[in-house]
Amino acid sequence: MSAEHAEQKSRIRIALLSITAGICVLGLKYVAYLLSGSVALKSDAIESIVNVVAAVFALGAVIFAGKPADREHPYGHGKIEHFSAVFEGGLISLAAVFILLEAAKGLIYGVELKDLGRGLLVNLVAGGLNGLLGWFLLTQGRKTRSKALEADGHHILSDFWTTIGIATGLLAVTFTGLKWFDPVMAMIVGLLLARTGFRLVKESSQALLDMEDPEVLAKVLVAMNAVRTWDIIAIHELRSFRSGRYTHVDVHIVVPEFYPVRQAHDLCESFGVKALKEGAIEGEMHTHVDPCGRLYCDRCPAVECTIRQAPKSLDTAFVLDEAIAEGPA
Repeated sequence: MSAEHAEQKSRIRIALLSITAGICVLGLKYVAYLLSGSVALKSDAIESIVNVVAAVFALGAVIFAGKPADREHPYGHGKIEHFSAVFEGGLISLAAVFILLEAAKGLIYGVELKDLGRGLLVNLVAGGLNGLLGWFLLTQGRKTRSKALEADGHHILSDFWTTIGIATGLLAVTFTGLKWFDPVMAMIVGLLLARTGFRLVKESSQALLDMEDPEVLAKVLVAMNAVRTWDIIAIHELRSFRSGRYTHVDVHIVVPEFYPVRQAHDLCESFGVKALKEGAIEGEMHTHVDPCGRLYCDRCPAVECTIRQAPKSLDTAFVLDEAIAEGPA
């Protein structure tokens, strides 16, 4: 079994675990609401419904994203994971609306709290499970380069902190007897959820529009500096975009102008392959060969160059500002 296939199976197992755990947490939170009658605990249960639906959608996205590239999708199917994250952000925002409506009803008509102590205890158990699940999904999503799992982890971790906040607020209700504080806590939960949903939609939409990722560029640049040879004189017009876990890189590479076409081509192709391997980047690098044009003598270490116009005087390490800039006309 290839490493890529094993990684894909791992993503699917993690997504299935997320669905199973989400259903268990939802059951516990609904029991907590039935025991207590708390609007805040009901809002927490509503968010868990979103968690389960989002986990099911994330599983589908992970399976689809694992399909290999084909003629219709030459860069693979990875961007479906960003669609999954946008969908989850929309669901979170919808849940926030329902929670705010429930909170408003509680403030207007009042709430009738029952066994708040036991309800709160059950909800805290559910919240603890959510915290473990969110941490696991976040770390595994980053490890397996799955945006869908990572987004799910961020959401569930925010749910965990929501549960802690609700518990704190309901303890205040218990000790003060101020029942109106219960729907106020629910309203705070709704507003926090709306913020989470907006952030998820914004970040994933930017990825769908191929917005530049500074972390990816920095990683590529470090790898290029590690594997470059003396005749890779400079780089410019460095660009990249991600499709799920797949990274596409474009770069112009400056080589000595006296190199034959075949030698320059093979040098740049080999450089691209080595850089991706050095950076443990799954994807491809498209290279464009530029002759030095005697414009880079101050940074070129070619000691046997017969057309040099000036001695070498500058550090040759690639830096980001120069790497992403346009080359000389």
